[in-house]
Amino acid sequence: MASSAQDPTPSWFTPKRLLMIFCVINTLNYVDRGAIASNGVNGNLEICDDSGICTAATGIQGDFHLSNFQDGVLSSAFMVGLLIASPIFASLAKSHNPFRLIGVGLSVWTFAIAGCGSSFDFWSIAICRMLVGVGEASFISLAAPFIDDNAPVEQKTAWLATFYMCIPAGTALGYVYGGLVGGQFNWRIAFWGEAILMLPFPILGFIMKPLQLKGFTPMESKLTPTSNECGDGEMLAGDQGFIRGSKSPSILRNHITRFSKDMLELLHDQVYVINVLGYISYNFVIGAYSYWGPKAGYSIYHMSNADLLFGGITIVCGICGTLAGGLILDKMTSTISNAFKLLSGATFLGAIFCLIAFCFTSLSGFIVLFSIGELLIFATQVTPHFS
Repeated sequence: MASSAQDPTPSWFTPKRLLMIFCVINTLNYVDRGAIASNGVNGNLEICDDSGICTAATGIQGDFHLSNFQDGVLSSAFMVGLLIASPIFASLAKSHNPFRLIGVGLSVWTFAIAGCGSSFDFWSIAICRMLVGVGEASFISLAAPFIDDNAPVEQKTAWLATFYMCIPAGTALGYVYGGLVGGQFNWRIAFWGEAILMLPFPILGFIMKPLQLKGFTPMESKLTPTSNECGDGEMLAGDQGFIRGSKSPSILRNHITRFSKDMLELLHDQVYVINVLGYISYNFVIGAYSYWGPKAGYSIYHMSNADLLFGGITIVCGICGTLAGGLILDKMTSTISNAFKLLSGATFLGAIFCLIAFCFTSLSGFIVLFSIGELLIFATQVTPHFS
């Protein structure tokens, strides 16, 4: 009886079904990344050739007259919110229902994306992009640990590979979606469409019964005072998300102290620190390729359908590469040492192929080498998260 009382998982929300829901949400996150990078949404300033013939300004850059620097800021503005909010959401998950936190975060995401479509200048859309990162942080910091907790041991890497496969798939779909909607209608409609597609998921986060992350205190215990979390006359309501009592400042200090201890513990983990530093470098490069790639293809190779071409290459190579990386790591035996070997080797070779690709003047040579480079780079998607 005790075990069944402590298991709040509703029968419908099995781990596999939750994996599917998480994959859809993750795909939508990255559809947004691809859409804002597409020529249909991102656009260009007015371009004039030597003969004086000019191409009209289009998209966000054209409407707001953004410099390339300002345009680049928009691509990474979400990182401000993501970096600030991720550790906060991860820490709050110890005292609040993680799925309520995901509901809160995705609500912010939906509001911010709708705000991007309604923006009127550089700063308004930049602030909305920062809020997009806050919303994404709640999901990214909590979904992966839940998958890692609930995946069968022999399929753990495959489950994570499936989840992270949504990164290239979503980005690629975003290129196509942004190119089609932005080109045929207006770039603002692309953002409003994303908000509508995401809307059911924050609602789901609020209405579904609490689900428990392993290693965290059961949600029921949040409703009773404890010596570590609460003082006399205090009660921490985890699922409701409020604090009653006369010593709220002490509760805040406890949260800050616990958060500081967690950060110190992570900083003393050499494998974690090395992994994070490497992943920063990886995302620095892949972020530049993913955001400026369609625009470079449009300008250098004069692709009329750069969004569709980059989207097609990315979705095929991304899915194949991510799944192959997960399967290879399982075959190699999923150890930290083997994960780092696969990560470093595939990333090094992938970077070489992508660099050489942009040195080719012919479009066919570029496509072949860039495809090989993306295949290798995306093979590493699951390894940092496993390590």
